Amino acid sequence: MSDSPLDIKELPDGIAFRVRVQPRSSKNKIAGIMGNCLKINLTAPPVDGAANTACITFVASLLDVAKSAVAITNGQSNRSKVIKVTGVTKTDFFAIISLHI
Repeated sequence: MSDSPLDIKELPDGIAFRVRVQPRSSKNKIAGIMGNCLKINLTAPPVDGAANTACITFVASLLDVAKSAVAITNGQSNRSKVIKVTGVTKTDFFAIISLHI
């Protein structure tokens, strides 16, 4: 998946990537790739940060890291977000994501 359209930046301590969140879905899942973003469906509503919390929890469980290793660095009040994950390489990310797309 190295030719992936996903916009993933390798950082000294991890990676950062764009997501497009669809709140109030029937289940939490990766719904595919939308432009240069990973599309994530979440059951949580976009109220009082519930979708952001659900997004962090989902990404942490997906990549098998602690919730504290996942942060939304941009787009807290938007469906389009930038997520930073500490302790994961681009290679690890693609290996895991390819199993879910």
